[in-house]
Amino acid sequence: MSMNRRSLIGAAGLALTAPALQGAQAAETAKPAAKAPPPPPVTKILAQWILSSSYDTLPENVRREGVRSFLNWVGVAIGGSHHETVDVAVSALQPFSGPPQAGLFGRTERFDIMNAAFLNGVSSHIFDFDDTHLKTIIHPAGPVASAILAYAEMKPVSGKDFLDALVVGIEAECRIGNAVYPNHYDAGWHITGTCGPFGAAAAAGKLMGLTEQQMVYALGLAASQPVGLRESFGSMNKSFNPGRAASNGLFAAILASKGYTSSDGMIEAKRGWANTISTKQDWSEITDGLGTRYESALNTYKPFACGIVMHPTIDAAIQIRDEDRVKPEDIKRVDLKVHPLVLELTGKTAPKTGLEGKFSIYHAAAVAFVEGAGGEKQFSDRAVNDPRVVALRQKVVPVITPGIDAAQVDMTVTLNDGRTVHRRIEHAIGSVEKPMSDQQLEAKFADLAAGVLPEAQAKRVIQLCWSLPDLKDAGDVTRAGVQGA
Repeated sequence: MSMNRRSLIGAAGLALTAPALQGAQAAETAKPAAKAPPPPPVTKILAQWILSSSYDTLPENVRREGVRSFLNWVGVAIGGSHHETVDVAVSALQPFSGPPQAGLFGRTERFDIMNAAFLNGVSSHIFDFDDTHLKTIIHPAGPVASAILAYAEMKPVSGKDFLDALVVGIEAECRIGNAVYPNHYDAGWHITGTCGPFGAAAAAGKLMGLTEQQMVYALGLAASQPVGLRESFGSMNKSFNPGRAASNGLFAAILASKGYTSSDGMIEAKRGWANTISTKQDWSEITDGLGTRYESALNTYKPFACGIVMHPTIDAAIQIRDEDRVKPEDIKRVDLKVHPLVLELTGKTAPKTGLEGKFSIYHAAAVAFVEGAGGEKQFSDRAVNDPRVVALRQKVVPVITPGIDAAQVDMTVTLNDGRTVHRRIEHAIGSVEKPMSDQQLEAKFADLAAGVLPEAQAKRVIQLCWSLPDLKDAGDVTRAGVQGA
């Protein structure tokens, strides 16, 4: 087909002007983007509150939960002290340790406070049996208590001051976690390792008597040390994260105490911590209600030694096993309606080790039916490879279901004779709604300490933990909890 000169020029002109016209039209219709207001001085506000807190200003329920958090943490640290992971870490670090300033729960070795903080943090998390702030899935006590108890052995602090520091440290890390969860966690960060350094730095810095500017520096240095990726789950590396968070936070506070500087806005700045590692930033979660709303009062304690999202399933399985007298060999199929996070975090279908079993909803359901429990023994290499458990986990069918919360499960067990048994768990034992009692925490502690410390020694450590506010020297807890004490 032919085209005359005028038509050709017209077509060319249209081709050349169309993008320009479209651009002009777009410019006319486009509205200027609303400029986000600058963030408040979050780092400074948090530093001011950390330093203003005292034992006397803590509400009674917050003090009580702080003591319960401490007791639970000491118990799991003692229980995990001879896991292969801790043995490896002790062997690796011992040649490089500085002066023997602090002890390790359940062991005889002594390390410099930086390495002691790391090792007790590893020990307290290796069983995945430590406390959990359910709003963020942060394990709060590990990074904080590991750091400040090591420091307390080098420089004695009263139990009241220690408890206050523990609470403000937990508060700092959980509030910062609230500000970025779930986006930060969904990106693959292990939130205990990334927020833990803030808690450890806040608590240690408070015990060191930092000035406000030094506390700002300590929080800034903590911001520079996020650690931990979710890919590590199911390996020794997972417990590295809270251990390293403890030593990183302690490191930050020590440097700040000598005037080592940082930016004053490391949490909230455009290229600071929150904007760099998360697509969500809710500054009010950090600054609102400081001193009146306590995240530490929402801490929970695990009755089962595994990922928290598996607890409802274990709870349901044990109920059906015990109350409906269902035997493993009678089960044809176990249907689970679950939240997406359950399969995302615990979707390992064929775990080979106890650490892998802690992230297998299939194993959790099966072992609960077979052994009627979910303690550390049920997440051992032995349990994971038990033929009865292996056979039953192949009958477990989890399905992501709309309307099911991460803290819930809907379980239907189909028996070989065609009958079905049903349980829906809204809140598992150990949740805020169904908390473990003091007696249950003591029983958990005693079970974890069995075989590590003599029974009388374990009871002594339990009593010291309950008496924390009355202790003249909080370091007495560690000294009472080492082997041979």
